[in-house]
Amino acid sequence: MGSVAAMGIYAKRPGKMVGQIFGDGFVLLWTAGWAAVGIFVHRVIEVLAIPARETAEAAVRLAENFREASGEAAKVPVAGEQLRRPFDAASATLGNLITAANDQVASIERLALIVGWLVFLIPVTIVAAFWLPRRIRFYRQARASQVFLDAVPDLDLFALRAMAAQPLYVLGEISDDPVKAWRSGDRAVINQLAELELRRNGLRLPDSLRAASSEASSGEHMTPERGRPSLGVENNDRTGSAINSQSLPND
Repeated sequence: MGSVAAMGIYAKRPGKMVGQIFGDGFVLLWTAGWAAVGIFVHRVIEVLAIPARETAEAAVRLAENFREASGEAAKVPVAGEQLRRPFDAASATLGNLITAANDQVASIERLALIVGWLVFLIPVTIVAAFWLPRRIRFYRQARASQVFLDAVPDLDLFALRAMAAQPLYVLGEISDDPVKAWRSGDRAVINQLAELELRRNGLRLPDSLRAASSEASSGEHMTPERGRPSLGVENNDRTGSAINSQSLPND
């Protein structure tokens, strides 16, 4: 289980690991690049709000001046109320203009925010939709493979998966009849098939399992050789007994 805990997000085989690092780097640069583009678009659209913002600021200053003028006009005896009405009306009109300008600024800023995020999210989401499931699938598959890869019999499972997943021409390069070799327990063929499946998952066949599998293969080859003479002796003994029994005279 220690090897499982140490399983990272990258393959142990250099070729596949380089490809994964390159892919992750590309996605990172792609994301950063479109983030910069999104910020640029956001700021460009925000520039459109500058005239409306300046209009609102100028209208605020002008409305303040009209209010001050209205206050001064109200101080005129007898005609003060009549004199301030035009200033009050102009101030109210400017207030409506300020409200409209501020609404326009808010709309432009909202549009800039939405467009900026869309410019960033659409291309990044498209790439992530292809990249992220592959990375997650690799991690889950490699982690599960590490869990099972702890004994020589486990290599039979990986060999079986290789026969089910690999193209026929690939299997033919290993053995003329890989199924027969797998059933007969040919460790050399089984090891090669298991390595194919492990390579697909970005893993290597541990040296300890390779050595143990070789020892098991040697033991399997030695056992029949030792057994054959004993079977021959047993058969000869049985044949001799039968001959002797037939040659003895009956009482």
